Amino acid sequence: MDDLTNELLSSASKRLKGNQRRQFQAEVCTKLCGGSPRQAEQHFGWGRDTVAKGLREQSGEIEVVAHASRRGRQRSEDANPQLAIDIRLIVEPHTQSDPELKSSRQYTNLSAGEVRQELFEKGYSEKELPSERTIRDILNRLKYRLKRIQKGKPLKKTADTDRIFDNLQAVHEQAKDDPETLEISVDTKAKVSLGQYVLGGKNQN
Repeated sequence: MDDLTNELLSSASKRLKGNQRRQFQAEVCTKLCGGSPRQAEQHFGWGRDTVAKGLREQSGEIEVVAHASRRGRQRSEDANPQLAIDIRLIVEPHTQSDPELKSSRQYTNLSAGEVRQELFEKGYSEKELPSERTIRDILNRLKYRLKRIQKGKPLKKTADTDRIFDNLQAVHEQAKDDPETLEISVDTKAKVSLGQYVLGGKNQN
């Protein structure tokens, strides 16, 4: 093989990734190097171990992992489905839907640390539970977003306020010239709160 061929094959190999690269190297090794990983390393600069693995995959000796999703560390909630169930049971009573109904995401006022503490109380051990950061990631994957739920704001003025004061003014006019009527002035502030939660600062009722 001439240097130009070696250079072209080496360059072509670099453009491939993962299993495709190993398949290409194994095919070249079989046809041009007599199936010898050591010769493939000599001619093309490929790692002999990688070429050898490609040859074993080519012969069916080892399984080819075609999807990246099958590699790497398994998600905590996939490894332990009960964990996701317990997190939902903890979070659901403290959630509300997207006020504008633009997504299926739920908003909760529980932090990842608080959820983790609740899991401890359910009987999970330190060894069984992922970190607080991982709990936060799980909440996001379950479509929960941390957001302090806004409590109902007191109404400064009800629909009857004007009628109440109009009536009070009329009574005052009637009584101001009556010597037997005693007027008592009381300054009070009453706050009216309707409903437990509000959506976007407005009461949901």
